[in-house]
Amino acid sequence: MTQSYIASAQRVIETEVLALQEQLQHLDEQFIQACELMKACTGRIIVVGMGKSGHIGNKIAATLASTGTPAFFVHPGEASHGDLGMITAQDVVLLISNSGETHEIVSIIPVIKRIGATLVAMTGNTQSSMATLADLHICIGVSQEACPLGLAPTASTTATLAMGDAIAVALLEAKGFTADDFALSHPGGSLGKRLLLTLNDVMHSGDSVPRSHQSQSIKEALLEISSKGLGMTAVINDEQQLVGLFTDGDLRRVLEQRIDIHSTTLLEVMTPNCTTATANMLAAEALNIMEQKRINGLIVIDQDSRPIGALNMQDLLRAGVI
Repeated sequence: MTQSYIASAQRVIETEVLALQEQLQHLDEQFIQACELMKACTGRIIVVGMGKSGHIGNKIAATLASTGTPAFFVHPGEASHGDLGMITAQDVVLLISNSGETHEIVSIIPVIKRIGATLVAMTGNTQSSMATLADLHICIGVSQEACPLGLAPTASTTATLAMGDAIAVALLEAKGFTADDFALSHPGGSLGKRLLLTLNDVMHSGDSVPRSHQSQSIKEALLEISSKGLGMTAVINDEQQLVGLFTDGDLRRVLEQRIDIHSTTLLEVMTPNCTTATANMLAAEALNIMEQKRINGLIVIDQDSRPIGALNMQDLLRAGVI
């Protein structure tokens, strides 16, 4: 029995791989024109599908919207009861149906045409009603379903999803949509945090910034490091400018060399010319610097080289940047 499960799964995956390969031949002039039409659209892309095609359509609409092509899904059943009011003459309506004969969709095509929206049909039958009535047709035909009964939409829905992704990514590239643009529509996601957060959003500031004068002893610096909890302290001069950094790592080296922590000043043991950052630097950029230089913290300075902030890897972790 166990092997029969594996055999069934292998057959399904092989059938769906074949269905995806078959879609390459459908990337024709109609596909190009549909993409050009959607790129030039001044309204929205309205995706319509029934049943399993509706579920796939929902995902296609979401993918389009998140990659720079405003879109939303309209259920054909609800469309007949008021939701057609969401469609305007400036929109492109993407109709999805494997058979191309879905009654709920075919019945609303005349109304959509009267509204003045452009119709793009995505079906598995080039001679279907939807393919014939639409302004453009993208074929998503497959030679067979993965379901042995040939009834449950399986390979056909996989092919539809892939074609939807193909449209979305083709439009993304044609529009020059960037990672920064993507982050703007995903501010709550990890990518949004990586691309939108600046150090000003995550750094410790004010009295939370560890500072020690260069004339202070190592022992006094340890008290500052311990109280601020960042594993380091900025070393400053009389003008409050940053002249160096003293970290937990520096302390270990001092102890190994048996240096007197009571009498030795920070000026003698600090790391001069330390790596710094500015408050408007992206948190992701700061993370990259810290990883490249293999350091655990950064001091943020203003235009006069005065420390105004500090952060470490834990701060970036808490902010979701890592």
